[in-house]
Amino acid sequence: MNIDQAETSHDLHSVLGTKPLLSTESAADDCPWYAVRLFSTKLTLVTEYLEQLGLQYFIPMQFVDTETQDHHLRHQLRPVVRNLLFLKKTISVPEVKKMVSEAPFKISIYRKDRVGFDYYEIPAKQMFEFQSMCNPEIAMREFLSEEQAKLKVGTSVYVKYGPLRGLSGRLVRSNKKYFLLKEIPGMGVMLKVARWCCKPAEVPET
Repeated sequence: MNIDQAETSHDLHSVLGTKPLLSTESAADDCPWYAVRLFSTKLTLVTEYLEQLGLQYFIPMQFVDTETQDHHLRHQLRPVVRNLLFLKKTISVPEVKKMVSEAPFKISIYRKDRVGFDYYEIPAKQMFEFQSMCNPEIAMREFLSEEQAKLKVGTSVYVKYGPLRGLSGRLVRSNKKYFLLKEIPGMGVMLKVARWCCKPAEVPET
């Protein structure tokens, strides 16, 4: 799963140019997603199993600097969290439960609450925005654990201007700078944003 790249951009605008991070196209469909917790360290084994079943998944990735044996710096694309991936709901709930029970390794899907049995479904629009914000080419970005994201205090906003136009989330402060925070089960992602580009959300984010 590692992808090597000689150089990465350190300027958000050089990556996005004048185009917004979100295209004018909406998500291809309205299929929700599941957050899947992995108990196997063999990520490739998990993804191969899902691919054999014809299922679509998403793994947030980021570039990590590593030093080779000959002391050269190499940028490698690696998963942000090795025990978490997101699965698109393209099959029925009974089929999903069968997939989980028949997997040759232990996995579990996030549920709505600790006492219920219903899976938590991430709305398609929310997942579409989250995937856009996870673009590994963006340098002005920070990933948070689910617990860290919940501790952040901020106002629900949508971005009206600039390269992040169209995105929604919470406007939070970190190290005297403003960021747009997007939360989903299992993790969160923040992108640096200009405060004046953001407007209060008309309705609470779902």
